[in-house]
Amino acid sequence: MSDTDPGPTEDPQVIVGLSFDDVYRAQEFLTAATRLAANEQMVLRDAVIVSKDENGRTHVKETTDPKPGSAALSGGMWAGLVGLLIGGPIGWAAGTAIGAGAGAAAAKVIDIGLPDQWVDWFKEAVQPGTVTVALLVDRFNPDALVAEAERFTGARIVYANLDPGTLARVESALSGLPQDAPQQP
Repeated sequence: MSDTDPGPTEDPQVIVGLSFDDVYRAQEFLTAATRLAANEQMVLRDAVIVSKDENGRTHVKETTDPKPGSAALSGGMWAGLVGLLIGGPIGWAAGTAIGAGAGAAAAKVIDIGLPDQWVDWFKEAVQPGTVTVALLVDRFNPDALVAEAERFTGARIVYANLDPGTLARVESALSGLPQDAPQQP
């Protein structure tokens, strides 16, 4: 990092939700956020894509939270393998059942990404015919975030708990206005 680069902030986790008119633009934004994380400009904890079709049906795709079904399958497989090694076929059956139950229960209790309350909020906030990308990030470089936002003119902020200065810069970048342009009241 250069002397003028402030580097990633040490602020608590930030939630940013941007709305796009089509899924391709939303996926492009998610790819850009992933690139920022790969370049150590932020730590991307989770990303959730929420879309609502014209009929009002909402679709959610989370990137990190384990689902009960897949966690049960994984838990059952590993516990069954250990049970097979320790207790033979009976140990395999018991281990599979116990592991599957524990995996499914853990997936329902553990929320390692964007909290479910926020996912539900974004499901309500997304407008029909749009796609919202919600990011859970921490230790981000505000300058890198603003520079990336300039590529997504026309996107709308649905929610962001950024500091007021960074939020104003991101809003300006998304509007296509120069960073030093006066904001209209």
